[in-house]
Amino acid sequence: MPKLQEVGERLAEEWASARRSPASGDLPQPHELRASDADRERIAQVLQDAHADGRLDLAELEERLDLLYQARTLGQLAVLTADLLPEEEQPLNLDGGPVAAFFKQRQRGGRWVVPAELGVTAMFGTTTLDLRDAILQNRRVVINATLVFGALEIHVPEGLEVIRVAKDRTVRLTKQPTEPDAPVVEVRTTNFAGEVKVKEPPRRKRRRR
Repeated sequence: MPKLQEVGERLAEEWASARRSPASGDLPQPHELRASDADRERIAQVLQDAHADGRLDLAELEERLDLLYQARTLGQLAVLTADLLPEEEQPLNLDGGPVAAFFKQRQRGGRWVVPAELGVTAMFGTTTLDLRDAILQNRRVVINATLVFGALEIHVPEGLEVIRVAKDRTVRLTKQPTEPDAPVVEVRTTNFAGEVKVKEPPRRKRRRR
């Protein structure tokens, strides 16, 4: 089983690379995107926690905080916590590589950068993409999904539209209304007995006058 999984993951990466549009290379890479004040606050909290439990002394904390407030890009922020937390607990995830689930479940979420094109594979498993706190590299994101007896589950924030394109047929997967210029996630599927699920936030209740 482990060998089959390794082969599947390698094939999925090669397949995603072959389908990637050359135009996506013109966009800023995840580490080049500009950082927000909220991103700096996330990093500052990790640094302060590391000082509180003794992983950073006062001089190290002050040095990293100086670099934090000088940082302009996400890449400059991410290096400040790289040695403080395991990869899955980092406050910023700049991994734009494919996500694959073979006979298991895989999830990508938290504060992560969704590249303009993302390869996803689910074979006898489920891949979950949580976009509620994500940063979209482009206002139109293309997900190239290969599903073989597997599922792709997408958690979306309010105001994000998801459509599915399969065999020249386009279906809107989000039910709630969005603005005409709202960001769009386009899921292009190559599948055999696979499904795409979208989970939206609860509808806001209208106030009674």
